[in-house]
Amino acid sequence: MPIINRFADLHEEIAGWRHDFHRHPELRFDVHRTAGIVARKLEEFGCDEVATGIGRTGVVGVIRGRTSGSGKVIGLRADMDALPIAEATSRPYASEADGLMHACGHDGHSAMLLGAAKYLTETRNFDGTAIMVFQPAEEGGAGAKEMIDDGLMERFGIQEIYGLHNIPGIQAGNFAVKSGAMMAATDRLTIEVDGIGGHGAFPHTTVDPVLVGSHIVTGLQSIVSRNVDPREAAVISITIFRAGEADNVIPPSAYLKGTVRALDAATRDTLEARIRAYVTATAEAFGASVRLTYQRDYPVTMNHPDQADLAASVAEKVVGPARLDRDPVPIMGGEDFAWMLEARPGAYIYMGNGDSAGLHHPEYDFSDDAIPYGCSYWVSLVETAMPLD
Repeated sequence: MPIINRFADLHEEIAGWRHDFHRHPELRFDVHRTAGIVARKLEEFGCDEVATGIGRTGVVGVIRGRTSGSGKVIGLRADMDALPIAEATSRPYASEADGLMHACGHDGHSAMLLGAAKYLTETRNFDGTAIMVFQPAEEGGAGAKEMIDDGLMERFGIQEIYGLHNIPGIQAGNFAVKSGAMMAATDRLTIEVDGIGGHGAFPHTTVDPVLVGSHIVTGLQSIVSRNVDPREAAVISITIFRAGEADNVIPPSAYLKGTVRALDAATRDTLEARIRAYVTATAEAFGASVRLTYQRDYPVTMNHPDQADLAASVAEKVVGPARLDRDPVPIMGGEDFAWMLEARPGAYIYMGNGDSAGLHHPEYDFSDDAIPYGCSYWVSLVETAMPLD
């Protein structure tokens, strides 16, 4: 089941949809134009049902196969939202929205799933039901959780769920997938240190929050090296440190923010516990007070074994074994598809985007060369998971 010839015929049309999405990027849940186009096309294709407003602005298309004796229902998910980045590509279809662009390829993800939906409504060569899930607000808005909380899985009877993301630096159309962790849990922390300010020439009369904060930043780095198994991956990065306005004044407070990443639940728990203990103890040791806000965001993107095996076998059929990596190194970035994988068994696969700029870079662009591979993967997944007798 190699690249499907029909997508050679549809390539220009699908690329055109992507270019339109790219020209008109929208943020988080404000994807009204994109969602409207998606819904209209799904209706034009002949989906059996099209639902809008799922998880605020999500769209769902239902496609029933020629038969439904298997009773199987699988979901395919694409994200629709863009990023608050000013584009620097000079493409003819470059963003027309100031300060916004599709810097993560969600324009391509949505276009490929639309292409798959068009093909599946034409052929229906499967026994079961395919659910096309177009999700808003992946970029920091937890749109996947919003759709789940709005009854996505139950309303459409989804039994398994699958996702795909492009990856720069891998040959366009190559795939990578495995069982277990694919992407990290992402947590945020805010640390507010309250000391006693004063003249910079008389530090003995103060409780210096800059010094306290500096010890916190330095000490937090020892948590990964001394509390996490060296065979595991974890990250603690303090990315914001603000304090003071004058060079001869010790300020009364300091403000720090950062991100915490882990690839399993136990490590995630360890990091939070040790951060809380260290931050509190360090502030107390210097006579300062501290407020720590620790926010858990996206969980670990954890593929299920059977579904990861299915995804791998389908990708191998599409592109051959030489273009499939069955043991990719997990990425410490986060992905809210993790919540869908907590709600239902499924798998998340990487697809190469070629030698492009990196994700979230102002010169990034999704590769149109990848479109036939992504569309063929989606269709082949449906036809393999729910084969006709």
